[in-house]
Amino acid sequence: MNNSISVFQLLKLQAPLIIDIRDKARYDKGHIPGAISVPMSELTKNPSKYLNFTNTYYIYCEFGYRSKRVREVLLGLGYHVVDITDGYYGYEAYLSK
Repeated sequence: MNNSISVFQLLKLQAPLIIDIRDKARYDKGHIPGAISVPMSELTKNPSKYLNFTNTYYIYCEFGYRSKRVREVLLGLGYHVVDITDGYYGYEAYLSK
């Protein structure tokens, strides 16, 4: 399983489960369509509240640094998690092409 995906690849997927791990204020200013907001601290403290072991989740932060760290933690717990490279800024850059 690939643990990273580009925004371009993500947008080709059918109904991906996307999680924005930024704080709620940043999510409210803009997010990838279909993403739900679960701040990083909530997701890492109580992943079973938001994730199950059968689905694949696509996570992102602002630039992609924190989502890579969170991905590693969640993979270590047995969840299927893929980080979106370059985060929300990668999404904005993709839109501006």
